[in-house]
Amino acid sequence: MTTPTAPPTSTPTATATATATATHAPSPDDADRLAAAVDFVRSQDTTTLLRLLLPDLDAPELRALADRCRFAHAALLLFPPDAAALRGQLTACGLDPAAPAQPSVVVRDRLALRHQRDAAALDVRILRPEVPCADGERRVVEVFTLTVPPGSDLASVAAHERAADHEAHLAFEVVRPDPLVLRGLCATFARHGALADGGGYNPHEDGTVFYFTAPADSKAGHRRVELYASGDHRGVLAPHLDAYRSRQPAETLLRLMTGAWTTQALAACAQLRLPEAMAAPAGGGEHPTAHGVDALAHAVDADPQNLATLLRYLAMLGVVDQQPEGFRLTALGALLRADSPGSMRPLALMYGGAFYQSFALLAHAVRTGQTGFEQLFGENHFDYFARHPELAERFDQSMAASSRMFEPLPAHPVIAAAGAGPGRRTVVDVAGGTGELLGRILAARPHLDGVLLERAHVVQAARRHLDAAGVGARCSYRVGDFADVPAGGDVYVLSRVLHDWDDDRCRDILRHCARAMPAHADLLIVERLLPADGSPSLATAWDLHMMCNVGGRERRASHYAGLLDQAGLHLVGHSPLPLDAHVLHARRTPHLPSPSRQA
Repeated sequence: MTTPTAPPTSTPTATATATATATHAPSPDDADRLAAAVDFVRSQDTTTLLRLLLPDLDAPELRALADRCRFAHAALLLFPPDAAALRGQLTACGLDPAAPAQPSVVVRDRLALRHQRDAAALDVRILRPEVPCADGERRVVEVFTLTVPPGSDLASVAAHERAADHEAHLAFEVVRPDPLVLRGLCATFARHGALADGGGYNPHEDGTVFYFTAPADSKAGHRRVELYASGDHRGVLAPHLDAYRSRQPAETLLRLMTGAWTTQALAACAQLRLPEAMAAPAGGGEHPTAHGVDALAHAVDADPQNLATLLRYLAMLGVVDQQPEGFRLTALGALLRADSPGSMRPLALMYGGAFYQSFALLAHAVRTGQTGFEQLFGENHFDYFARHPELAERFDQSMAASSRMFEPLPAHPVIAAAGAGPGRRTVVDVAGGTGELLGRILAARPHLDGVLLERAHVVQAARRHLDAAGVGARCSYRVGDFADVPAGGDVYVLSRVLHDWDDDRCRDILRHCARAMPAHADLLIVERLLPADGSPSLATAWDLHMMCNVGGRERRASHYAGLLDQAGLHLVGHSPLPLDAHVLHARRTPHLPSPSRQA
């Protein structure tokens, strides 16, 4: 094993440190920087570097880390004037000049952000020539390259990066990565003073990188460290990036400010029907493949240059993958296809359409207590949609697009007990939209019948939907308002209804339900619940949406319990559903008179 020592002062990081204290010191040329990196890779090993990197590791922690990751490479960014010069530098250091190169998404995006450049104009490549090592291990020097010909406007970028060496780092590759191991490694690095310093997923090589700033007492000679895990681990990466951005307030705020661009990019993707165009195999095969920009522009009748800009942004969001031969639709992007199971296209069009426009009046809503939607369109959204059938249909479709939250409901104990037989029982879906939830319940419970209460134009759509689902023969339909809740049902359902209204209207709706319910009946309420502890939740976002667009609100469970109590009902309990939703179970308070059975 090599004696643990810090690298010589010719390493990239040492040079960068010197530059920080003497800004006019000349930067080493690329050849010297590459030679220093090669020497470093050749002379070090995993256990030595971990001990240098995290000096306060105890022996068990050091063994655990060494078992789970291995020293894989040292990295630096070079700026050759052309391919021939790069090959010469590699050859001079005993490296393979023909090592294959791939695009580097992570470093490209970091450079673009740091220098306020268009990422598409930065052709950053990555190659990993192997270095013969003293301990017999197979390691590489990771070389990022950005070609800078003489006279290029990128010369200032190259000069800055050579001096600062932002991209110089040492890297450990995670052995058999899985989410639990990755979280443990990140936690160990953080516990010993390493700070999250960005990262990303590179689809070109299907690998995820986690960057750290080394602890202040590190003796490894590199201020940046990478954990590399093969595969897509963006779920583990997300909190790591959050921790990094929390230390970059200006960048974090800038990203937050551009959230509207994301909404419109997704809406534009849906409007142009890009997912449908990309779902078709480009070469006639069975599976979707990458499509060139020109072919896609022709298919969706778009300007090729502007479409390419949109596609690059969608690639950053994970909606498409950018590959050398073009763009490929991802599983995330497939949800924007109109014919995709659980399609979220209607939601994208609603959130990028009328609801998006009214959010421009959010400050007005906060200041006055009025809804932005009503101020913009002159009436509440229910009346406005009723006068615009195409919007009403899209709204109903958008409600069905979130139907994944309904998946556990047919197995809810109340539904299961009602559908167990013998005899027929009735589920009354109050303001049930097009019957997405009622259809799921009836399909899973053959002993149940259904009654759907809705407006006239929605009932027509619900009848078509439930007939197509094969349960229409077990349904009856009531056209009316909340005052017309049918009496005598066994289970009543209010799904995403109460959050549309203020407290007074909610109490009225609940009282109508309570008067219609027999003593034995149950009420199931599907809503998102605001967390009592203020933790992040979709309900908090939807609370803002309801305030600005509808005039309603999301509520805590305790708030719903109070409304139920005032309406002659009591909360039995609640349980979670997908998409941050909950189902609340309520029953009539015993002293309330029971109606006659009519349903």
